[in-house]
Amino acid sequence: MRKPGFWIGALVGLLLTAPLAAVFYAAWKLAGLPFVPFQIFDWIARILPGSAITFGIDSMVKVIRALGIAEISAAAKLAEQSMAILIFLVLGAVAGAVLFGILRLLRTGVSVIPGIVLGAAAAVGAVALGRSLGRAESSSLPVEGWVIAAFLAWGTALGLANRRLTRHRIALRGETPHPEYDARVERLDRRSFLVRLGAATATITVVGAAVGALAGGRRRTNVASGKRWSADHPLPNAGADLEPASGTRPEYTPLEDHYRIDITTTPPVIDAAKWRLKVGGLVERPLELTLDQIRAYEPLHQFVTLACISNPIGGTLIGTTRWTGVSLQRLLPDLKLKPEATHLKLSSADRFYEFVPLETIRDDPRVMLAYDWDGDRQVTWQLVQGKMLRALDGAYVLRDLGNGSTEVTYRLALDVSIPLIGMLKRKGEKILIDTALKGLKKRVESTAP
Repeated sequence: MRKPGFWIGALVGLLLTAPLAAVFYAAWKLAGLPFVPFQIFDWIARILPGSAITFGIDSMVKVIRALGIAEISAAAKLAEQSMAILIFLVLGAVAGAVLFGILRLLRTGVSVIPGIVLGAAAAVGAVALGRSLGRAESSSLPVEGWVIAAFLAWGTALGLANRRLTRHRIALRGETPHPEYDARVERLDRRSFLVRLGAATATITVVGAAVGALAGGRRRTNVASGKRWSADHPLPNAGADLEPASGTRPEYTPLEDHYRIDITTTPPVIDAAKWRLKVGGLVERPLELTLDQIRAYEPLHQFVTLACISNPIGGTLIGTTRWTGVSLQRLLPDLKLKPEATHLKLSSADRFYEFVPLETIRDDPRVMLAYDWDGDRQVTWQLVQGKMLRALDGAYVLRDLGNGSTEVTYRLALDVSIPLIGMLKRKGEKILIDTALKGLKKRVESTAP
């Protein structure tokens, strides 16, 4: 009994892994299920040394510029995703080669069970990998069950293919008394099976990819953007005599043209209603802030230019827009840090992190925690001069609830300049605030369309 060997196993593994990738892709686009090839790539990128990642990014940018591609960020993301799929296909080919090689060495008649074991091992690895990345969409039981079922089907198909190739060889040897003729017929039969297998897997791959592409296109058409600050506000230097040189990038970058760099193959999706700013470490007590709670702080608006560290001179990985957020200087007292704390570690949803010295935050009020870009969600004002008031800070924040409705949050703080004892002063301030908020609410809602 001679079983198919290493190279045929690699070919079968490749042929069966391609439709598996396509099925994962369609499920990702249709139902938001994890795309395992991207997870494998993200895990590899996470365990590699930082110097290797930097070298890879710089090399990729150089190649893209050498090819004359203008959109560096989009091309780089496409290159990363292509590498992720290629790595997945190579791993599938290697797994098939190892399985077929072991079965040939053992000379056992059992093929399907070892294939199922291989699929189970791959499934356990994929589930563990998804959990290690800390992604919510990958850690639920139904999602993990889907990944396990897909890999078990893939492993079973590998085992069945091995048995199919082996069984025909045995039958032919038993029926044909001429070894040379038997071998020639056997090669033709094996080639015919591999051609049919290739045609079937190619069909599944093309259909899966097409379904995923159509689902992805339909999702993109549903994305809507709100009102932008730049739509009806001139830039601060709009009246300046100095004009940008011809051929240079726009002074203000439209959102759709602003570069975006993620350290994962797919940008993370954040649900604003469920998102929390979690504060831990050297604090008196752990703290969680919602986005609305952060918006309640006095906003800070800044025109900021961002550039990727890998952006070459004249590159497109740079953009300028109006950012809105809260100064970390204002937020810092509410975090209740312990005296021995020296830095803030800021971590994002894609696991990127950065350290900011507390000394920098205390010295520079411009260091901000941003939550809007080119946004027009809030109207603020401050007292310029008054007889009875020493200070007055007011604002109302708009939040789109969908279906044509908007939530308005009012904020008003004042300081009475009339000399009164503490209790009377606080009572007077409360009466003034309640009266002012009623008037403000009436005015804002009366002007709503």
